[in-house]
Amino acid sequence: MSILGLVTVLYKSDEVLEDFFRSLHIQGYKEYHLYLVDNSAGPSTENAIVEGMRKYPIAGFTYIDSGGNVGVAAGNNIGIRKALADGCEEILLLNNDILIKQDFLLGKMAELAKKADLVTVKIYYHDTGLVWMAGGHMDHRRALGVHEGMKIVDHPGLNIPGYITYAPTCFLLVKSSVFRQVGMMDEQYFAYYDDTDFVLRCTKAGYKLWYEPTLHLFHKVSSSSGGDSSPFYIYYGNRNKIYFIRKHYKGLHRLWLLCYVFLSRTVFYFRYEKAGKQKLVAALRDGFKMKVSGNS
Repeated sequence: MSILGLVTVLYKSDEVLEDFFRSLHIQGYKEYHLYLVDNSAGPSTENAIVEGMRKYPIAGFTYIDSGGNVGVAAGNNIGIRKALADGCEEILLLNNDILIKQDFLLGKMAELAKKADLVTVKIYYHDTGLVWMAGGHMDHRRALGVHEGMKIVDHPGLNIPGYITYAPTCFLLVKSSVFRQVGMMDEQYFAYYDDTDFVLRCTKAGYKLWYEPTLHLFHKVSSSSGGDSSPFYIYYGNRNKIYFIRKHYKGLHRLWLLCYVFLSRTVFYFRYEKAGKQKLVAALRDGFKMKVSGNS
């Protein structure tokens, strides 16, 4: 039996780690190995890991100090490469700001890996119980990965399993063969749009992404980045959208998308305080400066 590699990137994650370890501890499926890639290594996080695993022991883990905040994409790559080197045939990319209540979830994910190249589940907001994602699709008119059912009460229409064209990497199982053909996460993104880029590259290469609504978890959205109104998001979300458009679209389609971004961001600009305005201007400028390159 192959080992399922679980890759998570830590960044000031102390407060969420107890629920994370509890979520893994309750799983009946034990054929996994957790790769903890730490982008904010220090005594506080080390103590949180030790205490969390003391209370909720897990099957096995490898701790990796990334050497600093290298970003989500690079952090994932560090864990992915280690899992590949260790012979993992499937790799589950997962956030640590999640809570899993189904003790059979990992086992079912391992079974689903036999029928699809990538697998995702239904995800709820942790605080409200509203749907955060019930499948998704790539909207090429806006160069955007769209979450189905976002911010609404769950209903039967969101419980239809099937192949989809987009899912975030906060809980995404990927066969190792996919990484070997498609490549790693594009580290230029640092954070945001790295998952959209990766999943789009996978679907372009012909790989299938399965949505399984009978499996679910809860997501403590933006627990480490401050949310979509933070200066961090304003900069990286907008910079990376420009880069994503330049990387994946051409001709009149690209021109339309860039015009759409600039028109919509003009509206956002007047809503922001001074610091937000400065971040937005820098983001749009730097998005054009980034060199579009292949993926390592």
